[in-house]
Amino acid sequence: MFIVVLTFVIQPTKTNAAFDLQAESAILVDANTGKILYQKNIDAILPTASMTKMMSEYLILEAINNGTISWDQEVPISDYVRNLSLFTALSNVPLRQDFSYTVKELYESVAIYSANASTIALAELISGSETEFVRMMNEKGAELGLEDYEFVNSTGLNNSDLLGNHPDGTSENAENMMSARATAKLAFHLINDYPEVLDTASIPTLTFQAGPDEQIEMRNWNWMLSGIEAQHNYDGVDGLKTGYTSAAGNAFTGTAERNGMRLISVVMRTGTRDDRFNETAKLLDHGFNNFTHMQVIDSGYAPEGLDILPVAAGKEREVTISSVDALSTVVRNGEEEMYATELLLDKSVLNEEAEIVAPFEAGMEVGTLSLVYTGEEDEEFLYSSQRAEVPVVTDTAVEKAGWFSMTTRSIGGFFSGIWNGVADTVKGWF
Repeated sequence: MFIVVLTFVIQPTKTNAAFDLQAESAILVDANTGKILYQKNIDAILPTASMTKMMSEYLILEAINNGTISWDQEVPISDYVRNLSLFTALSNVPLRQDFSYTVKELYESVAIYSANASTIALAELISGSETEFVRMMNEKGAELGLEDYEFVNSTGLNNSDLLGNHPDGTSENAENMMSARATAKLAFHLINDYPEVLDTASIPTLTFQAGPDEQIEMRNWNWMLSGIEAQHNYDGVDGLKTGYTSAAGNAFTGTAERNGMRLISVVMRTGTRDDRFNETAKLLDHGFNNFTHMQVIDSGYAPEGLDILPVAAGKEREVTISSVDALSTVVRNGEEEMYATELLLDKSVLNEEAEIVAPFEAGMEVGTLSLVYTGEEDEEFLYSSQRAEVPVVTDTAVEKAGWFSMTTRSIGGFFSGIWNGVADTVKGWF
């Protein structure tokens, strides 16, 4: 690729005062661009507890969308699932083998109430066994580029809680592990690939029909939702997943949307249930108070002086180029002018003289235009490929020049070369 960089204006970086976050690891991310807005120890690999269920939910929603299972399909309840569902020390809804439950009902108990036995029942339905489902979880993690993770069961419980039925190939006391960065990547994909996850995750309370005469009122563990715990209610929160084990401490992956900007937060190893929501509120406040999603470059833009390409063998000698779409990103307040554009021209559409060869149509893609942050600190994304960029295309079509025009140009070039040679010789006489 041929690279050209143009900087608009560089101003001194404005840094916000750091705030004290009481979590061992934490991250805040823009859910649209994947831009990291805050990070603390984000690559430490820690137990994730029931935040693990985000991967189970991803595979459930994927199976729904692929037609592997359907919402109204009945789910068999194995002896193991039945026994585990009665383990009242864990988050569960009691499941019977003489009563019918649909995929939708069990999924709701997973997404709202973090029901562990329901998760395993759905895992068994999709893949035949939790062992096979865990293999799918780890494969999907690799596909999504999570990097720092290991799934050992579908629920996030310690394997020691699974009544001796932990998945094959995993140890009896193993726990699911992820970094905050990997957890944010998983939430990013879950929300963007299957946004319908929030329709269920945002439900404060729901009644679960456990049997003919048995109903369970499921109260969402996400206390930041409206109508649960007034002290933690946070405007815009509509997900996503809490977690707790003795090893993991209290963890929470949250998401909220305000004024068209959605954020994803992760806090790991906070002290109490209250702490995981208090620290999440600090993160979300930091994002909403200090960053704005804005359009930095309009569509139809090309850097001044770089908006024309020379044309070879065309009726016209040059063609203007411009961007197809606008360029937007999340900008820290006060840093609106701290961006440059980078124009990358595709060598495959140019000849050795960096000319575009006619004929070609209007709208032919010749490269990309991207944003470059010019501040002192690096701009970081969940994935390196997420930097904002748009195609750059030719504004008009150029036809191939005719034989006569090409011949005239060749003759003109020939005599020009002779004249320049004579002129150089004459100069040498004096």
